[in-house]
This record gives sequence, C-alpha cells and structure tokens, in this order.
Amino acid sequence: MTYRIVIEPGQKQGEVIKLTPEQKHYLKNVLRLKEDSEFIVIDGHNKTYLVKLNRENSQIIKELEEQTELPITVTLMIALPKNKGFDEVIRSCTELGVNTIIPIISKRTLLKPSSNKLERWRKIVKEATEQSERQIVPTIMEPISFSEALKNIEKTNENCYICVARKKAKHLLTYLLPEITNSLIIATGCEGGWTEEEINEAVTSGFIPVNLGSRVLRAFTAPLVALSLVTSVAEKSNLKD
Repeated sequence: MTYRIVIEPGQKQGEVIKLTPEQKHYLKNVLRLKEDSEFIVIDGHNKTYLVKLNRENSQIIKELEEQTELPITVTLMIALPKNKGFDEVIRSCTELGVNTIIPIISKRTLLKPSSNKLERWRKIVKEATEQSERQIVPTIMEPISFSEALKNIEKTNENCYICVARKKAKHLLTYLLPEITNSLIIATGCEGGWTEEEINEAVTSGFIPVNLGSRVLRAFTAPLVALSLVTSVAEKSNLKD
C-alpha cells in the first residue's frame, strides 16, 4: 500500500513538495517511512503525484493518471443531527464522492455547533479523502440556516431535491433514471424531518420533494442512502455484467 497525504496549494513548489512539520512527523514517526520511501500527494484539485521522501521535504517523481471521482457534481445540504453523528456522516459522504457539504441549521435542529466544529469537520473530510483515494477534497461550508441556504441556491441552475418522509412524493430514482444530470443538490432533514414551512420554502426555490423508500430513515442514514443512489446511477456505465 502506498500512503497518501493531502497538501495545500502553496506546498507544491516546482517539483518539490514542502512538507509541514505535522506531515513530516506523520510520515517519519507515525508511518515510519525512511528516506527515499515513496508516497502519494493529493493537491485537492484533481491532481495526484507520486513523490519520494527526502531529508527535509519530498521530490515529485511523476504525476499519476488516476480517476476515482464521480462523473457528476453533488452537493448535500444536511440538517445537523444531534450528538456527534455528523462526524461520521461527513466521513462516509466523502468516501462516497460528495463534492460540497452544507451543514444546515433547520427549525428542528438540536445541535448548536461550536466555533471549532468547522475546523474539525474539515480535518475529517481531508482524512476521508486520503483514505478513499480521491483526487478532490470536498468543500464543507460553515453552518447556515435553511432559509439563507435556499437564497444562495436560487441563483443556480442545479437540479435540486428535498428528501421528505410520510408524504406523497416520487422516489429519488425516478428523477435520476434513465439519465442523471451533470450536477445536483439534495437536502436531507434532521430528527423530526423538515417542517411544512421549510418544505414549501424549498419548493418555491425550485426543489422537488422526493422520498428514499417506504421506510422512515434516521437523520444519519438519509444522506448516505441518497448519495449511494446517486453514486450507483452515475457510475452504472462502469459496471460489468
């Protein structure tokens, strides 16, 4: 196995990767890589490099031709669930291929994120990017109210869906098949779901209500199911009989 790390844009200087003290510690003391050991660097913007560790930094050997990203762009608007479940949600969504995560403070949101939460979430996303061998580090935005998020979304031409339960709505797959669009946005609620007011506001903003099946899913489960459906449809052309 070849280990991977994510770097910031300014760390690539020509054919040299300027490692941070934390990265040097991780590579040399945690992974116990020796001088001239090879590892992979992800620049977070769709480029990966095979590099060789030297005494202070690392030298690029070659750019790699990898493609593990989804062929579409997916944004998830996730109403924050209670307790610490959001950490695992964003980790799994990163593994599944999400591009952007917008944490939503809905009318029924119980979690009130502290100021250091965003830094922690971005660290989790970066770690999940390395683990899942992606080329792009997903963007995770600052928590925002649902109304404010909808105002921002109104300016786009995305295909937008809001997941609802106990309501008459077509399954998400109805809109993903037979051909999926290049980009889409999916909103999932917290415990108790969206209020009627929030659903109506979303519909006014161009969102289509959809369901994810006959059962009521937990706030932690819904975004993963929605994204799994999108991933399966988007990558179906790569499946072998």
